[in-house]
Amino acid sequence: MSDTSLTIDNILAPELTLCRVPASSKKRALEFIAEQINHQDNTLSETQLFNNLISRERLGSTGIGQGIAIPHCRLEGLDHVVGVLMTLEESVEFDAIDNQPVDLIFALIVPKEATSEHLELLSQLAEKFNERSFCDRLRQCEDASTLYQRMTASGG
Repeated sequence: MSDTSLTIDNILAPELTLCRVPASSKKRALEFIAEQINHQDNTLSETQLFNNLISRERLGSTGIGQGIAIPHCRLEGLDHVVGVLMTLEESVEFDAIDNQPVDLIFALIVPKEATSEHLELLSQLAEKFNERSFCDRLRQCEDASTLYQRMTASGG
């Protein structure tokens, strides 16, 4: 059973780890996430993804402070969890709880029937991002492969 447990390592693909993305706004960043996921799996609707992410943001910003956001939503017809990690070229306003602009984003898309396991994943992410030195190491990355390695390196 343990291989089905959700960890950051098994939901994040190198193809969905993006470094220094030029997004000019929160909306553009969320559009970009939807585009990238659709690009990886064209059975997933870019429009639906974007709308779901935006709807979730309307309930309250997923900007958790210190320049970090964890946008997330459920998606009908999805059978696995999809993670997208990106650093932004320039910080964007995200209505974060501390009003700081965001430049580090980890998006989480979960199946409609999502269980408490997915909440566990969100708290794992929040915990990792709570560590300032870890975030600094992610922000210093110059390319996606380094970013992916640093995000998935356990304990590092």
